[in-house]
Amino acid sequence: MKIALIGSNGQLGTDIMKYFKNKGEDIIGLTQGDIDVCYPDKCMSVLADIEPDLIINTAAFHQVDLCEDEVEPSFAVNAGGVKNLCRICQEFDIPLMHFSTDFIFGSDQNRKTPYNEDDCPGPISLYGISKLAGEYVIKYMLKKYYLIRACGLYGYAGSLIKGTNFVESMIKAAKEGRKIKVVSDQILTPTSTKDVTEKLYELIQTGKYGIYHMTNTGECSWYDFALKIFKFTGLSPDISPVNSEEFGAKAKRPAYSVLDNKNLRAIGLKDLRPWEEALKDYIDSRPLK
Repeated sequence: MKIALIGSNGQLGTDIMKYFKNKGEDIIGLTQGDIDVCYPDKCMSVLADIEPDLIINTAAFHQVDLCEDEVEPSFAVNAGGVKNLCRICQEFDIPLMHFSTDFIFGSDQNRKTPYNEDDCPGPISLYGISKLAGEYVIKYMLKKYYLIRACGLYGYAGSLIKGTNFVESMIKAAKEGRKIKVVSDQILTPTSTKDVTEKLYELIQTGKYGIYHMTNTGECSWYDFALKIFKFTGLSPDISPVNSEEFGAKAKRPAYSVLDNKNLRAIGLKDLRPWEEALKDYIDSRPLK
């Protein structure tokens, strides 16, 4: 199978590129310099030359707060760019693997149980709305697709835009002796890009298309996540919990956005490991010590 990976130098894309190559897959990495999903003719030209059997798209406008101001660019990438890739997949009759987010949920402020793939979306930010629009485009245009919803991703490559991830940001702040304030009223599942990558490979082997939640198991607040990071690193910073209102982010975040990997289990794939195990593995193996 020949795979075209868009966003191959991003946080998730870097892990996919390395793991799939190690598995012997013919995977061609494409950065934003190689392809911009907002330009359909360029996309068609690049992908027609590759002639892939599968397109994996990790490109996204995912600066959540910035999306509140830059609405057109966020929709251009998260919905319009997806439309451009869908047309190419139609032309070549190949599947698309695309990544969405737990932020398509959040309108149910009283939610206390994990969302499964059949639950009704209800985004509360423009980022979530733009990502949900991309989902609808895929379901409208394609029959062959893997639509992956992830949550709280962190990986060694870090976010391409931020140049880091939550784990590294917390460790850096602690080592610099800064006072740290972390939101305690947003519940999620921290998820390792390494674990997602391995499960993606398993999923592709099944050839079973559809919507899949793909996160580590368990749940915690961002504050609890930070405490566990410091426990595993042996750091003891000055850290305190704050609520979302005190934190003051421009975009609203879901109070609860834990995802249940129901559809993975339904096709015979095992759940990802607990988030604490994945985090411990990340910290024990991190190259940035």
